[in-house]
Amino acid sequence: MLVEPMNTKLARWNGLDEETAAAEILPCCGSTAWARGVAALRPLETMEALSVTSDTVWAGLAREDWIEAFASHPRIGQTHAKATAQSLAWSAREQGTPDEIAKAKLAVGNARYEERFGRIFIVCATGKTSMEMLAILEGRLKNDDETEMLEAAEQQRLITQIRLRKWLEQENG
Repeated sequence: MLVEPMNTKLARWNGLDEETAAAEILPCCGSTAWARGVAALRPLETMEALSVTSDTVWAGLAREDWIEAFASHPRIGQTHAKATAQSLAWSAREQGTPDEIAKAKLAVGNARYEERFGRIFIVCATGKTSMEMLAILEGRLKNDDETEMLEAAEQQRLITQIRLRKWLEQENG
């Protein structure tokens, strides 16, 4: 059986105090409860262990913690949010650069979504065009509140998994 060697970044992170470890991983999700929960369950020796732990902690969080994570993202088609610099940089690469028409349509869709659900629209944008994201937004506006909360939470989970991989691939901490 082949044993995956421990990622050097993960090994270093395992050695940090809990508060520092939580602060370092926070940009991957945006929920302080998630970051603290994952950091508390160290040591995590593989990406697979980190991934499973992340999903387990995420699934056990309160609705308010999910909403905190959602709020750490810029609106689709925009570039600012209450987020860390790393989170904003990842969002910019994940969303791409929509053209002006798509930006305008996304702004209208975002406003409708926020009016309906009281929070920003969250979607795993990786690999999607602006028009695909707009179509997803329009479809999700038809959801009831509970269905939409669960869908948003799943999208955040997917984003977090992608960002965890990016975080581990980054050099120098």
